Amino acid sequence: MDLIDATWRKSTRSGSGGGNCVEVADNLPGIVGVRDSKDPEGPALVFGPLAWRAFVTEVAQRS
Repeated sequence: MDLIDATWRKSTRSGSGGGNCVEVADNLPGIVGVRDSKDPEGPALVFGPLAWRAFVTEVAQRS
């Protein structure tokens, strides 16, 4: 999966002190990328839009 054109943004839940941060790229058609901000050259997870929405909805309900 080519994520070269991905525009990454940090999660709004990430603190300003660094540490454990998640970055999301939702600007690519048909996929949402997720990666560890401490390892931007490392692996990324890729979700379809429906799977991503289901994940975010579930996490929001548990917060």
